[in-house]
Amino acid sequence: MTSARHIVLVHGAWHGAWCFASLQRELDQRGVSSTAIDLPGHGASTAPLTDLYGDAQCVIDTLDVLRSRGIDQVVLVGHSYGGAVIAQAVVHNSLVSHLVYIAAFVPQTGQSVMSQMTLDTNKTALGAAITPTDDGNLLIIPELAKDAFYGCCTDAVADAAVARLSPQPNNNFFQEIIGVRQSQISSTYVMCLRDNAVHPQLQKVLSANCDSVIVLDTDHSPFVSMVSRTADILESLARNESTTPVA
Repeated sequence: MTSARHIVLVHGAWHGAWCFASLQRELDQRGVSSTAIDLPGHGASTAPLTDLYGDAQCVIDTLDVLRSRGIDQVVLVGHSYGGAVIAQAVVHNSLVSHLVYIAAFVPQTGQSVMSQMTLDTNKTALGAAITPTDDGNLLIIPELAKDAFYGCCTDAVADAAVARLSPQPNNNFFQEIIGVRQSQISSTYVMCLRDNAVHPQLQKVLSANCDSVIVLDTDHSPFVSMVSRTADILESLARNESTTPVA
């Protein structure tokens, strides 16, 4: 069996490293090492919420620590809003040898999550599930979260995930990528056909920014709803093996 590159997992808005627990357990059983990051103010992080650039710096700092521990190649994975975070992070770090976007935004220089949202006018359940707070953050209405994020998961799994959701700064979605270098790094897009947060038609547009596309017939959270198949994809990429792209 070929040695595997280390996988670094970056969650999307409102989530935390906790959302990758089942996926990491599956990767462990396959001998593929991984690190899941809590962006500032999310999950178990006690740091204050920050902006897109602060989130990207958190990823950069993590990559620097991994380098100091002898890891020389990383497959960097971003989910949803996390796609913008990894796009900004790789501007300042050369450790990354492959990028993976899971139902994610793939903003180029001068683009933001919100500017990419306007590329498609289809509505999703996520829009109705978002509610603003007085301090400029956005919350997810618990009763609407399952339909938006976990439509193919059991009620029990969805309920556990919903209980862990945290506030998300609204401004992050409007901040533009600066000095992007994704075109210099090979990339894979994982498209989710039953996604009710980032519409599949929008994902199709976003995926054109990547070298290959893999399609899953599941919801916005395949690392929960389709753990084994998601692990298949990441293991193959970590071992630098061929995957099966589906246009």
